[in-house]
Amino acid sequence: MISVSETAKTKLTQLMSEEGFLIGKDFVRVGVKSGGCSGLSYDLNFDKESADTDKVFEANDVKIAVDKKSFLYLVGTTLEFSGGLNGKGFVFNNPNAQRTCGCGESFSL
Repeated sequence: MISVSETAKTKLTQLMSEEGFLIGKDFVRVGVKSGGCSGLSYDLNFDKESADTDKVFEANDVKIAVDKKSFLYLVGTTLEFSGGLNGKGFVFNNPNAQRTCGCGESFSL
């Protein structure tokens, strides 16, 4: 399961609306892909549909779709949003990551 903080939900609601998606109806697609300075990087997009191979659940009224391979890397992760002058944007607090890069956008196990 992936948790979504209240600040992340607020920002997701705004961004999804701007792109023609509806929070609670459409999906936030979260995944992991090869790349980044630590080996794996996070991927976040919006989607109207989930695939048969996705793990689908709801956290803080946000529908989340994660492909099964990525789910293994993301179990227990909290999606947060850090705004302001020194904000990083969306932040994945992943308890499975053994090493992260300085920017926090990539990790390794």
